Amino acid sequence: MIGKVLAAAAAVSAPAWLPQRVVALRMKIFALVNGQDAVTIPGTQVGAADFKRVYADPAANGRSRGAALSDLFWYWLAPGPQVHQEHLEAGPRYDAVAKCTRHILVRSKKDSEALARRVAAHVLDGVEPGLVRLRDLMMPIWAELYYELVFEEPCPPEARDLIVGHADDVVSALKCVRPRNMRRRARLTRYLRRRLADVPHPLPESLTPEEQAYYLQGTFFNTAVVQMSEAMAHLLMIIAQSPDTQRRLAGHPDDDAYLDGVIDDGLRRFPLFGIAHRISTADIEVADLTIPAGTVLCFSYPGYAAQSEKDDFIPFGVAQNRACPARGLAPPTMRVVTREVLRRFSLASTATHTRSIPNRGPALLTPRGARRRRAPLVWLAVRDRWEDVWRSFAQLVFGTYMVLDARRQALCSTYFAGGNR
Repeated sequence: MIGKVLAAAAAVSAPAWLPQRVVALRMKIFALVNGQDAVTIPGTQVGAADFKRVYADPAANGRSRGAALSDLFWYWLAPGPQVHQEHLEAGPRYDAVAKCTRHILVRSKKDSEALARRVAAHVLDGVEPGLVRLRDLMMPIWAELYYELVFEEPCPPEARDLIVGHADDVVSALKCVRPRNMRRRARLTRYLRRRLADVPHPLPESLTPEEQAYYLQGTFFNTAVVQMSEAMAHLLMIIAQSPDTQRRLAGHPDDDAYLDGVIDDGLRRFPLFGIAHRISTADIEVADLTIPAGTVLCFSYPGYAAQSEKDDFIPFGVAQNRACPARGLAPPTMRVVTREVLRRFSLASTATHTRSIPNRGPALLTPRGARRRRAPLVWLAVRDRWEDVWRSFAQLVFGTYMVLDARRQALCSTYFAGGNR
């Protein structure tokens, strides 16, 4: 009898304790399976005070070659990680790709805001009030925006569906909530391969046509769409769970300084990157420590944000080591999209809000000015807690499988072993 009571109590209380336990176990499995020593910064060897200095060191510029961790990231980012801007080694190919990216992203602030306003209106005008996942709500907006930056024409529905499906598959695999779907990714690759001649920007000549498609797919229709959708999901969750903030934003829509402060707070509290890894190409001296060449450096954005001063955060990386190429575009377009959302809807959420946001930001949208119903929020809270239980098990199973499969395929190691660069 006592055993049954304890079992029932454990089952009822599972949402409160099980997800954290399973996530901790999953992290241990990742560490064991990866099987490579690394220096985590900030950590016991290098503290937060030296985070930026080490990150900006010229010797912290190795990107993929020589790190077992790269096999896992290449696996998650396939197809095309070998030409993803963030994963190219320093050299002529990286320089050509980075130059092309800057060329595509360069817009005046006025033009960037006008584009964001137009695509946000196009997407949001078709959204029905009710329970939504904020990341899912945002993905079509950024898919259309980055398509238009690349092709300089409005995004057709076929392309938007392919981009959203691909981006969702990549980020879902990264969060280990489901395994990769390579057929879904290949559909976007084939579409981009057919459309290369329609790109009005000079693409890197050092890349083959297939690599050019991979470059566009990875840089703009994976990383850009995913990161902007996640950034907006965090921002809107903050607004949804802070009635005072939402009232002020809705009541003073032209207060740029206040909105920028809310955006900065979101980027600081919920950094988009967990770990950025680099490989030291020469010894790095830090106080009484010498970090030898060939060391994998794991820069922990959440760890740095937790230990540094409130105003000392780096949402777009450090300028000396591959800072985000969209750092000039992101803030003004986020500002515009936020205002377009708040012009149409009020937001509320009783869901859990964490940095990794595996629940995709559940929230209730109510037409601006209408009375909000409480029943959906009660249901959302219950649903979210129990989803956490099954999701933690899914992450454990799928995460373990993908780590093992990534080690088996060894995409990065095999690439460089074949004499590629």
